[in-house]
Amino acid sequence: MTEETFARRSQPTRGGRRSCLAVLLVLVAVLAVLVLLAVLIGSPGFLSGIGREGARGEGIGVVEVEGVILSSDAVVKELVRFGRDNRVRAILLRIDSPGGGVAASQEIYREVMRTRERKKVVASMGGVAASGGLYVAAAADRVVADPGTLTGSISVIMNLANYEELFRKIGLRSITIKSGEFKDIGSPTRPMTDREKEILQKLVQDMHEQFVQAVAQGRGLPVEKVAALADGRVFTGQEAWRLGLVDELGNFEDAVALAAELAGIKGRPNLIYPRRTRFNMWDLLLGRNQARQMTDWLAHPLRIQYLYAPGL
Repeated sequence: MTEETFARRSQPTRGGRRSCLAVLLVLVAVLAVLVLLAVLIGSPGFLSGIGREGARGEGIGVVEVEGVILSSDAVVKELVRFGRDNRVRAILLRIDSPGGGVAASQEIYREVMRTRERKKVVASMGGVAASGGLYVAAAADRVVADPGTLTGSISVIMNLANYEELFRKIGLRSITIKSGEFKDIGSPTRPMTDREKEILQKLVQDMHEQFVQAVAQGRGLPVEKVAALADGRVFTGQEAWRLGLVDELGNFEDAVALAAELAGIKGRPNLIYPRRTRFNMWDLLLGRNQARQMTDWLAHPLRIQYLYAPGL
């Protein structure tokens, strides 16, 4: 091969240069979009304005409880803020959750009960408002559910894994040094003793009774009636209405109308949603905040929950 031929073949073709330029332009465009999103999402009130109405003037504050209740911080802060905001005449608690942590559910319940002393609170149940979702809803002045809402599951569950057989197969042993007999209760590397089972069952039963008491207090029902329903079964919204766990059947708009009526607002009220905090673009894309909460939740050795999740 002559030097001239080699040089000619080694030169990039015009089509190749165009392809490289096209790829580069696409990458620049994608980067520009990401930067724009980062700026928009980082700006105060960006998320509070999308799909939201009634940002100004008096109206009804909407607090959303969605997904597994891993933490109460955000919901409690929103309730406190709306409770102090003179623009907010009533609060609508929109719940679409199968429940979650015991303490997190109880903290939200307590804040709703405290908020009721200042303003009317209406709970609107979405597709699912079971276990901890119902626990939270029970604290509201009035509860509205769709006929097909899945609710109930008044009960407590604790799931413990045991890896003893797996460890034995792979030749791995766990050595624990402790100062108290029950310090490693629930350990996944050894069988649970009868005494340990008794202790944990008593713990679960105590939290179960707290659940029953809370629903009875919030819904104004006899403890005996709630206790008879508290075997973990789930109800449709229509059945829950017949049982007194729900006040009215209706959708989100019906709940809005009810909250407006209780607050003395005539006509369609403004809906005031919480102003979201500044987001980090990468946290949003990678879901780091949610992932961190979920990791902490899963890593806890004793996950005692007001949760309806039969598939877990």
